[in-house]
Amino acid sequence: MDAYRPAVPRQIIERAVTAALDEDLGQAGDITSQATISPDALAVARVNARTPGVICGLDCAVSAFSLIGPGLETELLVADGAIVEAGDAILEIRGNARSLLAAERTALNFLTHLSGIATLTRSFAMQTVGTAAHICCTRKTTPGLRALEKYAVRCGGGHNHRFGLSDAILIKDNHIAVAGGVADAIAAAKAFAGHLVAIEVEVDTLGQLEEALSAGANAILLDNMDEETLARAVAVTAGRAKLEASGNVTLERVAPIARTGVDYISTSRITTAATPLDLGLDISIG
Repeated sequence: MDAYRPAVPRQIIERAVTAALDEDLGQAGDITSQATISPDALAVARVNARTPGVICGLDCAVSAFSLIGPGLETELLVADGAIVEAGDAILEIRGNARSLLAAERTALNFLTHLSGIATLTRSFAMQTVGTAAHICCTRKTTPGLRALEKYAVRCGGGHNHRFGLSDAILIKDNHIAVAGGVADAIAAAKAFAGHLVAIEVEVDTLGQLEEALSAGANAILLDNMDEETLARAVAVTAGRAKLEASGNVTLERVAPIARTGVDYISTSRITTAATPLDLGLDISIG
């Protein structure tokens, strides 16, 4: 779980944006603009915030305007992670009007979606102020957009959990059921991974927590526990492992959960339930 905010690799952005442009333009392109606008017409446009929020996805928007074809210039007026108010200008685009309109929806789809995630994440993260807890996302992301959505979480002040099945060991309830118990699953994971790979295990009860601690888990996910039980888990653990609270984490519950003393609070809501931030593109004749 990280505390940094690296940029998303260019190839990931361009792959996602190219697929979105292909989906929108189809075989014939923007036939409305072709029918109504001169191929030489110029325009100037600005993307403006219509509601307050946290901006994310500017690289995707710029990529949409650059990949659509030559003749468009973009100017960033804020940076990813910026907190904006209604009416604030986000991005300016100048150049060929047909190209601008052809890329508009793709650019806005990425911007509004990722900014919505960043905005909701910030709301969750603000509830942890004054505690040691960090808000984390999960693997519940839009297929094909995980790297971008996890970047949006970081822009909103959250932290990332694992990116995929290959970069961390997290033993969940179904693994435990098949492996024969918490201790057996941890022992098997240790034998497989060696001493350099951290092992996290999900537990549902304080009894399972004790078993996980005795087996030497590095981190323990406390699943669907109420605040009183979480506080008892923190006391029992006494720093022997990192603790992550998860399950039914609503915005209203974040502050009470954080005050129990857990290290991390993970929730899928910040990536699956975020409302797109209301951004609009306003155009004028160049």
